[in-house]
Amino acid sequence: MSFRRNFISKPIFSFARGAMPAMSDTEREALEAGDVWWDADLFTGNPDWSKLLAVAPATLTEEEQAFLSGPVDELCAMLDEWKINWEWRDLPPEAWSFIKRHKFFGMIIPKEFGGLGFSPYAHSEVVRKLSSRSLTAAVTVMVPNSLGPGELLMRFGTKEQQDRWLPRLAEGADIPCFGLTSPEAGSDAASMVDTGIICKGSFEGQEVIGLRLNWHKRYITLGPVSTLLGLAFKAYDPDHLVGQQEDLGITVALIPTHLPGVEIGRRHLPAMQVFQNGPNWGRDVFIPMDYIIGGQERLGQGWKMLMTALAAGRGISLPSLSAAGAAYAARTTGAYARIREQFGISIGKFEGIEEPLARIAGTAYLLDAARRLTCAALNQGHHPAVISGIMKLHATERMRIVIDDAMDIHGGKAVIDGPQNYLGSLYRAVPVGITVEGANILTRNLIVFGQGAIRAHPFLLEEMNALGEADRAKGLEAFDKAFWSHVGHSFKTMFRAWGRSWTFGLFAPAPDAGEATRFCRQLSRYSAGFALCADMALLTLGGALKRKEMLSARFGDILSELYLLSAALKRWQDEGRQREDFAALEWCMASGFKTIENRFAEIFANLPNRFVAVILKFLIQPFGARVLGPSDRVVHQCAQLVLEPSAARDRLTSDLSAVDDDGGIARLEKAFRLVTAADDVAKQMRAARLHDWKEAVKKGVITQAQGEKLQAAHEAVAKVIEVDDFAPETLSPIYRKGADVHQFFQELGEQRAAS
Repeated sequence: MSFRRNFISKPIFSFARGAMPAMSDTEREALEAGDVWWDADLFTGNPDWSKLLAVAPATLTEEEQAFLSGPVDELCAMLDEWKINWEWRDLPPEAWSFIKRHKFFGMIIPKEFGGLGFSPYAHSEVVRKLSSRSLTAAVTVMVPNSLGPGELLMRFGTKEQQDRWLPRLAEGADIPCFGLTSPEAGSDAASMVDTGIICKGSFEGQEVIGLRLNWHKRYITLGPVSTLLGLAFKAYDPDHLVGQQEDLGITVALIPTHLPGVEIGRRHLPAMQVFQNGPNWGRDVFIPMDYIIGGQERLGQGWKMLMTALAAGRGISLPSLSAAGAAYAARTTGAYARIREQFGISIGKFEGIEEPLARIAGTAYLLDAARRLTCAALNQGHHPAVISGIMKLHATERMRIVIDDAMDIHGGKAVIDGPQNYLGSLYRAVPVGITVEGANILTRNLIVFGQGAIRAHPFLLEEMNALGEADRAKGLEAFDKAFWSHVGHSFKTMFRAWGRSWTFGLFAPAPDAGEATRFCRQLSRYSAGFALCADMALLTLGGALKRKEMLSARFGDILSELYLLSAALKRWQDEGRQREDFAALEWCMASGFKTIENRFAEIFANLPNRFVAVILKFLIQPFGARVLGPSDRVVHQCAQLVLEPSAARDRLTSDLSAVDDDGGIARLEKAFRLVTAADDVAKQMRAARLHDWKEAVKKGVITQAQGEKLQAAHEAVAKVIEVDDFAPETLSPIYRKGADVHQFFQELGEQRAAS
């Protein structure tokens, strides 16, 4: 052992220690935030599927379910998204009052502080239902329960801070927001120029040591109505009032917005969405040291605190909204494709419509599966940072694809805005989800694999910590142990990946999952290939890998697919292996496998070390990328899930808001019910080559009652395909001007025709 350490490990240790790029404090704190979960199993190359399938599904308590079917439904009934966006430009006052009274802002705050004490899954379900009714309401409710003062106070606040602020946040006496993004610092939050200078000052009539703050923040949700601002800034101690260090780093503090020097209240208009969002400023705002979240001892720990909080919240809010958006699109688009006829048949029967419709249905199944699995992990107390990043990235990106598909199928119905357009607001909101909580480009190219490789890899973090150990002898000892364990693991992974790839995963370990067992085997195969490729990329590129963003993105895509497809398998198992749903699962697997195979091929084509690339291709993909995606049969079966009333359709689109009065959704649901109920009558008419139901009654083809049933369906469809139009005087001035131009050209044409 000592021979190995002194003559083999020591030179490697010395070389690696010198070659390893320096890691900034913000990078280290981001990497150390949260924990790992199923992502670590996937990184081993040999995931234990029985462990995943044994995870208890996320469920609601009776109290949480009662809240969903009580206050949440009541709130939904108050909301009219068209009026919110185009008339009121805000939630109605009664909705704000209701949200505060029923503690929507305090869902995650423990009951001991006056909150509801709900689980992450309950938080997710509330956001899901509200999102299907009003995006403005959903964002308003989800932000205080995600990254914000409440979460930070619960995890890091002092007892005095918790006792003072959490009850006020829970009951809505204070409306919170959090100021992180500034004009100079977007994705690179560490480059913020907002400052807090430690000095002496007067606060409430007493001279105390505190911080004099200057900041400019923007894109702050709830900022314009906030009474309590959580603020991230860089703290400095030039006079060494609290220690010898001058640059203390990113710090977070609570700022009551009534303090002198705080400027707040203006509004942004993000993609025509009217949830409260805006900039704010602080000029020479003085706060005492006990306004720092966690007190003076938390000076400079703000970035780690933020990343730890984000590791949980990022896995709930936007993924829940996105999963709801996908399910909403599946329900509405399937119904519309079923009732809308062209060329004498339902457009849902055209293969050109079936393809995007299957993509919508399959994505809805996948995203909600991943949402539930992630919530199950959060319910168990995990804070999986890498998985939260995967969820935010892929949920919002796939929602974008789904909504584009839904718009295409609806055509002009979804393009013409008005109270009856149930897709327009969601379409406009997509870029907001893509951008916030970490831009997706950055998350895909740097974070998912970059953070995952270090946190979820079985040995890499241990090796890095050993290389960074100040005590060289201690570091060498830890490195020797981790490095040789890593070497042994790599050889096992190589033979495992080779064997599973060349046998197409036929003998890979998998639990009995019914028809889905073969999918487990393929995921085991791809996991082994991923683990081997990741090791080889890290070995040959080292720290340079983080500059190879396109390679990192491809590795991240494979890891993401492995997690999302694992979630789909878990859902299939948890829901009792419903045979009707198998088409959705099969679509997810075929689509995901195609992506994985293509990313492997792209990695082999672009890995800088060509010798290693050729070896990896020989071991993992000797016959090239062979999965072409879902077959036409699978596409057809998956599309059918949302074209007819069924338990499968209800499972796919469960827990959405059913409140709609006589709006577009209510009309659509009514027409869908009537059209599908009258389907047999319509078939009789087509068989008799008749179009007029009254004539069919006269000829005895159908009965009077059947004819009236068919007529009711036709009238309901006509109401759905109507689109809104407006008198010019009812529109805003900019639209009225457009209407006047139209009238001018119409009159001009009439004059020319007359002459």
